[in-house]
Amino acid sequence: MARTVDPQRHEERRLHIIDAALTVIAARGYDGATTAAICRQARIGSGTFFHYFPTKVDVLLAILELGTDDVRRLREAVEGIEDPVAAVLRIVDQQIEDASDPRLGGFVRAVAAVMTEPRVAAALGADERAQRELLTQILAQGQEGGRVRTDLQVERLVSWVRLLMDGFLEQIATDPAFTAEREGPMLREIVRSVLTGQAPDPSRSTASTIV
Repeated sequence: MARTVDPQRHEERRLHIIDAALTVIAARGYDGATTAAICRQARIGSGTFFHYFPTKVDVLLAILELGTDDVRRLREAVEGIEDPVAAVLRIVDQQIEDASDPRLGGFVRAVAAVMTEPRVAAALGADERAQRELLTQILAQGQEGGRVRTDLQVERLVSWVRLLMDGFLEQIATDPAFTAEREGPMLREIVRSVLTGQAPDPSRSTASTIV
């Protein structure tokens, strides 16, 4: 008789391996993150690893796909937010929270080193499209309702928001002094300014002065 697989236990084990892989990749880079090191971090045998992930790139893709899944959950989370600026800031807040993970900087650097790999590039592209589609929907409705500036086309607003969010992550990845906790409020206020056309309000930010 075939052994019954517990779907919940299976998914929990899969996520455990993904988390271990994230830790190792962030610390060692993609090339330095051997499957043996991931297995040690996860405290599993190699057979278990390869049961879930045929190759190392498959576990990297699984990490990236979780990010795309997060965008889908964010879509549900912002559906009930009537103010489009507040909805976008909810998305920004999620990125700030994610960026507070001390592993993020190392992981961003690791992915940057292999982003030309076709499957990795495809996963990154899917995540970017999902984020842009969500922002486009929110901001288009915001312009129609007169709650978002209309002197810039939606596509330009989306591009600026994505530029700010991506730049925030890149800076965290390259500058140890640039932290999500310290600079997150500044990111929120700059995004708010871009969407409303109003000058940033220093009282809303505790970030250090930009020279």
